[in-house]
Amino acid sequence: MLNFAVGPVASSDNVRAIGSLDTPYFRTPEFSQTMLENEQLLCRLANAPEGSRAIFPTCSGTGAMEASIMGLLDPKSDKAIVVDGGSFGHRFRSMLELHDIDNVAIELVPGEPLTEADLETIDAEDCTAFLVNLGETSQGVLYDAHLIGRYCREHGLFLIVDGISSFLADPFDMTRMGADVLITDAQKALACPPGVAPMVLSPDAVERACTIKQPCMYLSIYDLLKNQERGQTPFTPAVTTLLQIHERLSFIDAAGGAEPEVARCANVAKDFRDRILSSGLPFKMRLASPSNAVTYIESPKVGAKALFAMLKDEYGIWLCPNGGKKANSSFRVGHIGEHKLSDNALLVAALVDACGRLAPNLREEV
Repeated sequence: MLNFAVGPVASSDNVRAIGSLDTPYFRTPEFSQTMLENEQLLCRLANAPEGSRAIFPTCSGTGAMEASIMGLLDPKSDKAIVVDGGSFGHRFRSMLELHDIDNVAIELVPGEPLTEADLETIDAEDCTAFLVNLGETSQGVLYDAHLIGRYCREHGLFLIVDGISSFLADPFDMTRMGADVLITDAQKALACPPGVAPMVLSPDAVERACTIKQPCMYLSIYDLLKNQERGQTPFTPAVTTLLQIHERLSFIDAAGGAEPEVARCANVAKDFRDRILSSGLPFKMRLASPSNAVTYIESPKVGAKALFAMLKDEYGIWLCPNGGKKANSSFRVGHIGEHKLSDNALLVAALVDACGRLAPNLREEV
């Protein structure tokens, strides 16, 4: 299968090879050394501020999102601004409500970029934190890191960034942005199996974790930090996935760091979009501030559900479906993971053929 989902994504041969081995026992000096190196590598690739720490909770990205709210925000003293521009921004907002964190939402039209005018609508005087899904994966939109960072510095806001899909796919500099928390996920641009959601914490975030009462044992950021000091985790982690993350981080670091990896992903995304534009397919791509990780496509003339099923069952290709009201009129194509440009050529050829079969009246157009 050719996998154009946005997670899990295709992995390298070396990553897959690790997954084929028996999972080793992990309370060993060797595993501890691997975890300490994982922390160093992740902080370096994110260009984290000096004194930052990285932890590796065994959960999905959603688990790390919730851990950041439970373990780093205080219901008694914090008030958060949250960007709600799609299903993942709304998830952050729902978590704030669930954990009784006072908040004010910047509600965006789905698919629209965040602007300075949007920020100006918020009275930030009594706010203490800012939460954003930097790449709103459900909409294929990348928000402006420079704009957000400047706003948070001006208002003294603790900045939590969900970089789950955007980290290593789009440009990101934790120090330059002024982010206090970076949330990632093994199954996205790290291109490993799901099960671990690495987090990078600035010194201010570490201090918060040490002073705020942790309401959850399993997702206690304080406990994760204390155990990571010796290269371990409080409970049994996704051991094999952590070994695969080590392989992937080491590979990216040896290849020149985050910048070449981002450039590679950007090239894959541009190549796909160029092919769609020249194909004559009856699609409209959302290209206002797009993320390199994914392209959002509107397909009003060809049913997206039927197209997804046909490509999966007859062409051996996975697209990324959408939910909600636009489930049958839109879909997404992911560009993260192990993709060659020739994969794009195969996908576009399959789309042309499938659209011709599903909508014969469009055959001349495509």
